[in-house]
Amino acid sequence: MKVAHVQKNLQDEWAQVKEQLLREYGQATYSSWLDPLSLVGLQEDCVVLAAPNDFMRDWVLNHYAQSIGNYLKSVNDNYGRVSIICDSQLTKDVEIAEEERESISASLDPRFTFENFVVGKSNELAHAAARKVAESKDVTFNPLFLYGGVGLGKTHLMHAIAWHIKKCHPERKVIYLSAEKFMYQFIKALRFKDTMAFKEQFRSVDVLMIDDVQFISGKDSTQEEFFHTFNALVDQNRQVIISADKSPSDLEGMEDRMKSRLGWGLVADIHPTNYELRLGILQAKVDSMGIDVPSKVLEFLAHKISSNVRELEGALTRIVAHSTLVGRDITLETTQDVLRDLLRANDRRVTMDEIQKKVAEYYNVRLSDMHSPRRARAIARPRQVAMYLCKVLTQRSLPEIGRKFGGRDHTTVMHAVKKVEELMISEKSIGEDIDLLRRMLEN
Repeated sequence: MKVAHVQKNLQDEWAQVKEQLLREYGQATYSSWLDPLSLVGLQEDCVVLAAPNDFMRDWVLNHYAQSIGNYLKSVNDNYGRVSIICDSQLTKDVEIAEEERESISASLDPRFTFENFVVGKSNELAHAAARKVAESKDVTFNPLFLYGGVGLGKTHLMHAIAWHIKKCHPERKVIYLSAEKFMYQFIKALRFKDTMAFKEQFRSVDVLMIDDVQFISGKDSTQEEFFHTFNALVDQNRQVIISADKSPSDLEGMEDRMKSRLGWGLVADIHPTNYELRLGILQAKVDSMGIDVPSKVLEFLAHKISSNVRELEGALTRIVAHSTLVGRDITLETTQDVLRDLLRANDRRVTMDEIQKKVAEYYNVRLSDMHSPRRARAIARPRQVAMYLCKVLTQRSLPEIGRKFGGRDHTTVMHAVKKVEELMISEKSIGEDIDLLRRMLEN
């Protein structure tokens, strides 16, 4: 394909678009990312632009290509698409298909690289496996399955893999997207009777990365298509990388054959962070921001906010923003004041495992009785108390609580909560038990 010569009217229209981009994004963003773009020419209805390097091209495609395309169409509705290439490609044919593949992939966060990932005992296996997959052109583990709770770093590692492959092996075709977007693309293909194009799109890549695969649990048709896509890529020795909030065997609503396939390669879990890792993450964040935060404040945050990394970094951002906007130094006192609501929530946070264990000890029953089908009053009453405490002391939903108690239905949990509330009024001893257990769990 040949790119047409840049006509005077196209140059004038591109100048108008650049003025609109400057107004929308401001001088700093415009100077960094948009002004360096150069106009190459026209290929049919596609306006071709060039970026100075691969990284800038990828960044502009992920963050500004849609706005550029909209503005171009507003000045000339004959323009249908925009393609951004690297300067080194100007003597080559323009690869429109590359841009189309980028539009399917989710945007990659430039902060989520291996260099910015803090490694500790809780995530060292997942990190090592992610680096191995990213650095090797040979398929080592297929699939690589990363799992862990919210905010522990799964998505960071997924993005880091994609960035590394794009940088070191730009010839490899990579698609990264959420399981939700995979389902959306599949439903869209069904609606427009274009499933063959969908299959070709996803089965012709070198690396397929699906985030939060638990989303397709219970969605049979999407699971079926994902199952066949997965098998096709593995058979062709193409790399598949998947993340979820649970291990393959624990994914509820997922077919057994799918669970089996997901566990074929390497399954690496990311545990909750320990104090040392949380402190390291905070220090790395402070260094990247170029700010000075007293060590006592970082140590305080690392001790107090243990739920997940996302919440930890959010707390740091809040105290830094407060200091900048209000003009007060960051101290232990101001930190406690600014984060009062967050610290109170973390102080209250109790796990369902802790509740079951403490209630079993208190009533002198076995921990396994919390999950058993036994209905004897000596067992059922402590179990109901534990369900009640899970409801009032955690943010878990009724179905989640029911599953934790031997797979019981949410209506069973509702009944238990109502029963205990009634007993707390009618039986003084039950009210005293609940009060004591709450104080034991919250302290």
